Amino acid sequence: MKYDNITRASFVRRPNRFIAEVEVEGRREIVHVKNTGRCKELLLPGREVWLTAPGTPDRKTKYDLVAVKKDNGILFNIDSQAPNKVVKEWLEDQGCDKVIPEYTYGASRIDFYMERGGERYLMEVKGCTLEVDGIGYFPDAPTERGVKHLRELTAALKDGYRAILAFVIQMDGVSVVKPNTATHAEFGIVLEEAKAAGVEVLFLKCHVEPDSLVITDGDFGSSKGKGTKV
Repeated sequence: MKYDNITRASFVRRPNRFIAEVEVEGRREIVHVKNTGRCKELLLPGREVWLTAPGTPDRKTKYDLVAVKKDNGILFNIDSQAPNKVVKEWLEDQGCDKVIPEYTYGASRIDFYMERGGERYLMEVKGCTLEVDGIGYFPDAPTERGVKHLRELTAALKDGYRAILAFVIQMDGVSVVKPNTATHAEFGIVLEEAKAAGVEVLFLKCHVEPDSLVITDGDFGSSKGKGTKV
């Protein structure tokens, strides 16, 4: 997944979850933040950030903020739309007979329905942008939607689907994501229940550049694949 254009800037402040103020090319600019999570450990004054200009007519802001570098040198993609886009690209190389995004199941819209080797899969995708001491955590803000999706995946097992929760790790150097129970204890509880029922958890390791995000390691549907599963 690649952005058409990218511009370096310096983060100033985030008045609300939708916008941020940055310094870009010698001027202050209000930009759209493509992540409604807290990102409080990432978006700090003076941090290097990267912007893309989609060129959409009649936008209120010229730029979207899509990446930030922590003081430890790790570059994070924080675009909340990027995980589904990069997973769709990745699934095209996984030998699937069918891939349907935004698949309606029960009371939810699951990110992907796949068919491969005579099996049916449902996959829900979550982007991980929170890292502490080399370990990823999810979520960085309470997610009732995430809890709902886990319960839908668990229910799908009884209908003969293979159900997968895929974490797209939007940074280099991290291979495992743990539930952030300090932020949302219920998500951690429901995740453990889903795993016990048979929902597979897949960690998709990525390489991040200011203008791109690519999955570097991952496979689904086989315990012998390259991906890390628990």
